[in-house]
Amino acid sequence: QVQLVESGGGLVQAGGSLRLSCAASGSIFNINLMGWYRQAPGEQRELVGTITSGGSTNYPDSVKGRFTISRDNAKNTVYLQMNSLKPEDTAVYYCKFTRRALGVNYDYWGRGTQVTVSS
Repeated sequence: QVQLVESGGGLVQAGGSLRLSCAASGSIFNINLMGWYRQAPGEQRELVGTITSGGSTNYPDSVKGRFTISRDNAKNTVYLQMNSLKPEDTAVYYCKFTRRALGVNYDYWGRGTQVTVSS
């Protein structure tokens, strides 16, 4: 099992920045993909960005150029740097680790951290 704990959320004004952290523990081997997702009230959970085991990143257009995913392997932590925040970025942010084994994806989720952006 993999345990993930997000932190760093809070209240920020539009145009501000936050850095979220996702600390991993447990059986954190052969993790192929790490990602951040968010879910606003009444909305479906959506992808914010991913980083592969090789370090390649991917972002949807909604956050591209504003958000950056990075990782610290020594600390088993993945980060989400969010700049130029907008009120529409308000959501609960979750991290997810994916392990692929024998053709099956095993997903592990954290419990989320609230980000609120005021106008």
